[in-house]
Amino acid sequence: MNKQNHLSNIRVVLSHTTHPGNIGAAARAMKTMGLRHLYLINPRHFPDPQTNAMAAGADDILANAVVCASIDEALQGVVYTVGMTARLRDISIEVKTPREAMPLVVQEAQEQQVALLFGTEMSGLTNEETGRSQLLVNIPANPEFSSLNLAASVQVVAYELSVAAQSFAPNVAQMQPAKHEQVEGYFAHLEKTLFEIGFFTTQNPSRMMQRLRRLYARARLEADEVNILRGILSVTTEYNARLKNRYKQEEEQ
Repeated sequence: MNKQNHLSNIRVVLSHTTHPGNIGAAARAMKTMGLRHLYLINPRHFPDPQTNAMAAGADDILANAVVCASIDEALQGVVYTVGMTARLRDISIEVKTPREAMPLVVQEAQEQQVALLFGTEMSGLTNEETGRSQLLVNIPANPEFSSLNLAASVQVVAYELSVAAQSFAPNVAQMQPAKHEQVEGYFAHLEKTLFEIGFFTTQNPSRMMQRLRRLYARARLEADEVNILRGILSVTTEYNARLKNRYKQEEEQ
């Protein structure tokens, strides 16, 4: 299997890009390393003449770019999301360097869709976007001047990805993880159930869900496992409803 096969399942996702030139420069960086699939979440300016000017020949990447209205739309069908971060967070997923992380990305992309997620130029990824990631990547830089341009970040990551693809050895025993939308459906079901059974009475719902996302990011759920867990949630909800109904009848007697 050649490098191009490894990279065909990898998409670059740029979230809420404000400067059109950065989209074009990112597309150029992608094409130089063999990446083809660009997804844009609510870009401020696209299409734009400056975007094409900065693409410098990567117009095909721009022409095929997919513009999305939300993070979940951009990650549709993805099984592994790697978010790029320049800062530490209170509740963080595992953080690796590009050199450490890109072999994992190539491994995941053997047969499944993988996303490299980049945040907006000014503030990076939001907490919501971080929560959608199974792994975070930080590019080591001068601690006194660590802010990389968006397109430069894409270039560094794309280069390390290309290097990892060149020396990749396929794993024939690879798991089949659940897709993004399946996992998000589970999280929505889980949060609803936890509210219904009163778990959040003494808990901060948002912070607790972040911690649960971190736990499941390490577990890497498969589709059948998601179905099992949702079955457990459904039985829990039904049992809780029966208990409430019984207590209500007892009070009325």
